[in-house]
Parts: sequence; structure tokens; C-alpha cells
Amino acid sequence: MGNHTLGNIGIVGNGSWGTALAKILTDKGTQIHWWVRNSNAMNHLKTRHHNPQYLTSVRFLPETIIPTDNLLEVVNNCDTLIVAVPSAYAQSVLESIDINLLKGKKIVSAIKGILPESNLLLNDYLAKYDWFDLQNYVAITGPCHAEEVAQERLSYLTFSGLNDELTSAVAEAFKSPYIFTTYNHDIWGAQFAAVLKNIYAIGAGMAHGLDYGDNFLSVYITNCYREMYRFLEAHFDKVHPSNERPDFHTSAYLGDLLVTCYSLHSRNRMFGNILGKGYSVKNAQLEMNMVAEGYFAARGMNEISKTLQIEHPIASSIYNVLWGNTPPADMFSKLEHMLS
Repeated sequence: MGNHTLGNIGIVGNGSWGTALAKILTDKGTQIHWWVRNSNAMNHLKTRHHNPQYLTSVRFLPETIIPTDNLLEVVNNCDTLIVAVPSAYAQSVLESIDINLLKGKKIVSAIKGILPESNLLLNDYLAKYDWFDLQNYVAITGPCHAEEVAQERLSYLTFSGLNDELTSAVAEAFKSPYIFTTYNHDIWGAQFAAVLKNIYAIGAGMAHGLDYGDNFLSVYITNCYREMYRFLEAHFDKVHPSNERPDFHTSAYLGDLLVTCYSLHSRNRMFGNILGKGYSVKNAQLEMNMVAEGYFAARGMNEISKTLQIEHPIASSIYNVLWGNTPPADMFSKLEHMLS
């Protein structure tokens, strides 16, 4: 029941985003092999046909899902692997099997962050292996919240890849009455934009927790987009100048930033809001039931920006709150005078 180009499809991860992607695919009758870390959740999917922890209202037809807690089983049975685990765990999950078994597989990254052990995007991490072919790689970005997918509210997904046939096939597999899809060639820019917007959303949440209003937030987000745009342009010029220059003024970049900074569904904004109300980083993490990708992303982007000598003062300020001792109120009192 797989797509001719994609073959059998596997999803690695059963968090809210992995569950949302599973819903989109199975709604179209696509059968998926599904790696679920927790054996209780796997058994629940097998017997009761819904995820007991995330997007619990989403029901799956039993013939469309093959849940397993054996990652090797998914890898061996599938031609296309959608990696949808939080970035903090992605590298250890992939390395829990012989990673060379991914050779020849089509890899679709639904990771919204940098692998924290190596400070690399998934494609750059895989590029360390001589068998990895970037033509077999596609990245999924938004703007799209899992909760709205569960409600079948109209959402947009962007797919980035160098192989037009593969990228368009992945986009087509996810296209539905409630999902509009588009694709481009900008693997690095689209993924870095997804990483940066999570960091900026933590800042937006901190501003809200500190009782800044909508007027300030609009100025803050405008400056975040300007900083993101400068980073993407500089990264393109320094690392991929021979490639086709992408259009950064689209929903995958600006739109994803806006929804992540404003939406009540945004876990990064929620995390920042808790920090703004005076909680420590550790206590804010305990308060959250989900991973805020921007936490590790802030550290990773701080290292990347230093290596590439690309300044991003807003993201750096948020890094100093998350990984240093800067109180959010002190950060924003300085930031107020930097914004325009």
C-alpha cells in the first residue's frame, strides 16, 4: 500500500508530531510501519487504535498501522523512513541499531531541531557516512501544529529536497483536503529556520510571562525575522553559494515563525512563558509534558553561529537565559533598546 516512489513507509517516533504525520498518511489509506518507544503505547495502538499519550482523539483504522517497539523491524521493512523523534533523542535512537542499515533508504526528517550531541542537522550528521546520498533526503517544515492536524483544520506543510521526483512524491503523499503542500530545494535554510523559530518562540513566551503586550511582541517578532533572514542569507553565502538562492519570504520561514511565537499550541512559547513567570529552567522543564526543541537548539545555534561567524544577538540573548544565569527580565530590559 506504499507509494510507487516511496515504497513501504515507516515512522520513527510517536510523539504529537509523529502521531499527526501518521494520521495524515493513514487518512489517505497509506499503511505505515510505526516505531513506538514505549511498549505500553505500542500495545494500546494495536488493541485500541489510538495513541494513549499524544493526540488521544485521533483514531486509526487497524489495517493502516503496524506498531512495533522494534526499530530494526521498521528499518528492515521500509524503503522510506520518516524520523519524527525530538532532536534531543534522534541520534541515540538511530545509533541504537546499526546505522549502516539506513544505506539506500529514503530519509524524511520531521525533526525540528539540531542533534545536540553533534550540533548538526540530521542531513549533515548522516553526511558523515560515505553511503549517505543527499538526493535521498527530504525535510518537512511548517507552519503546522500537530493539534490542528488532529482537528483537521487547514494546515500547510513545506517539503525541502534536492531530488524533485522524491520531494514531490513525499509532498503528494501528505496532500489531503486539510493539508496543503509545497516543496523547494532549500534543505539547509528551511531546517535552520525551523530551528531558529523555536528559539525565538521561547523568547516570545518569556515576554508574555513578563507581561509585555502585543505591541512589543509584534516588534520583537519583526526583529526576530530580520535576524533569521540575515542568518539564512549569510549561511547560504558562506556554505552553499553555488546552489539556487531560495526565497525566504514564504510561509516555511516567516509563517512558521509567526505561528510558533503566537500560538497557544506552541510548546516553546509555553516553556518561555513559564520562565518569564519566574520559574527556573529546570522547574520549567519539569512543568512541561513535552520537549521544547528551542532549549537544545539555542545551545546548538550558539556554537554554529560562532563557527560560521554569523551574529544573531536575539538568539544569543535567549541562549544566555537558558544556558547561562541571565534572568529573563534583565535580557528584555537590554533587548528593548536593541529593537526597532
